[in-house]
Amino acid sequence: MDREPFASCEEILGYSFRDPALLRQALTHASARSELEWSNERLEFLGDAILGLAVSEHLFHECPELAEGELTRIRAAIVSRQTLARRLQATGLHAYVAIGKGLAMKTRIPTSVLANVYEALVAAIYLDGGYGPARDFCLQTLDEEISSATQNAKAHNYKSTLQHLAQRRFSVVPRYRLLTSRGPEHGKSFHIAAEIGERRYHPAWGRSKKDAEQAAAARALEELKQEFPDDPVFEHWVPPAE
Repeated sequence: MDREPFASCEEILGYSFRDPALLRQALTHASARSELEWSNERLEFLGDAILGLAVSEHLFHECPELAEGELTRIRAAIVSRQTLARRLQATGLHAYVAIGKGLAMKTRIPTSVLANVYEALVAAIYLDGGYGPARDFCLQTLDEEISSATQNAKAHNYKSTLQHLAQRRFSVVPRYRLLTSRGPEHGKSFHIAAEIGERRYHPAWGRSKKDAEQAAAARALEELKQEFPDDPVFEHWVPPAE
């Protein structure tokens, strides 16, 4: 395969293929393939798994304070069809996608097609150069989404933020004390206060113990921010909406 038509595409990717046929396959939608040519469908299958691994691995190391459920939610937002399609368009790689006449007649390439191309490119890089280059492509092109999603999660994880502050300032971890509850068994609300050492902060209500603890942690942070306004935990902290 002639490399020249894809040289600028490789420049955008930041990766030069040893086997440029893989790049061509990744950019070929099923509607545009010939009888002698594979489309990107199988590559998309593999790329989905590699992308999930790359993002999961990054979140695991960069967000040690976030629980499994929160990490799963963040990853889902980062690797969504909409996000992948948007990032492919932002790089300009969508201009190299080969599609059939039926799709070409549309005013824009469908989001699902663009997202599949993104994943197929991840797989093509992986097969050609290994996991490292494929991971780098994922993290570089999704950098803004990853940063925004993780900062937002950390900002709204009040229990985690309070724990970091308490350990740094007081060398202890917070405790959460259930003060009372109300309502029927199937719809209880809980009144919980955060405690650091001997100090108890203003309590808060929640429809579950987990929600009440998050709300109580936020109350404690509001008080502690007055004492330690320059502490690093408040750099991305977002107070709860009233």
